[in-house]
Formats: sequence, C-alpha cells, structure tokens
Amino acid sequence: MSTIRLNPYLNFPGTCREAFAFYAECLNADIVFQLTMGESPMADEVPPESHDHICHVCLQGDGIVLMGSDCPPEFFEKAQGTVLSVQADNVAQAETLFAALAEGGEIKMPMEETPWAERFGMCNDRFGIPWMVNFDGSKAAYET
Repeated sequence: MSTIRLNPYLNFPGTCREAFAFYAECLNADIVFQLTMGESPMADEVPPESHDHICHVCLQGDGIVLMGSDCPPEFFEKAQGTVLSVQADNVAQAETLFAALAEGGEIKMPMEETPWAERFGMCNDRFGIPWMVNFDGSKAAYET
C-alpha cells in the first residue's frame, strides 16, 4: 500500500526567503532545498528584479515538511481559510513556539488552557500566515 503525504505549500509576495529562515528557527527545522527564480530553468522568463525571489523551498524537521515560494505579484493571494496547526510535546514547548511565531505578528487567541487542551493559541505570524499551537496532554489523537 502506498503512503500519501500532505505537505502545506505557502506563497509569499517576495518575502519567502525571510519567512522560511524564520520558520526554520521557530520550528527547529532545516531548509533542505532552496532554488531562486534566477537559478531556475525559467530564469530568462523572469524579470531581473525577481531573480532573487524563491522559486521553491523545502523545510524539514521532526514531523515537519513545509514548502513554499514567492508568487508573481499578480498571482499572490493573502492566506485565508486555512491554518497551520502545530502539536507540541509539552506545555513549555507550546508556549515557546507560540511566542516565537506570534512575535511581530498578531495574536488571535492567547495561549491558554481550553476545554480540549492544556495549552492552545492562535496567531498570524509577521508574514500573515495563520497558526494554531496546541498541547492537549495526549499525543495519541495526532500520531499516525
């Protein structure tokens, strides 16, 4: 039986490099692949001012695969209707991760105890990407 993987893919309006450096630090993950528009096979079709923009990037860590790119301005749409959800291993990790992701962004729901979790919070990071950080006290519901 084959395995299907769902990997979130984020688009940015020219801030992908900065965003993924931030996510690598926050999520304790590594950028394992990064290609600029100028390095890509379509470099001749891209305006010179866009050659430093990211054509594709992949971030990987323990339980994490996150990909993204810079979008041509006429195709960029602000993230809406989707939230990236991170399950922490403990309260301290949840609080630290939430504080890092929320820094310079907007807290939608402060990190607190809820009926479903020991800690839960929602924020939009400084790049406008919505996040939920959760520690429910039992990882069993999220393990595959």
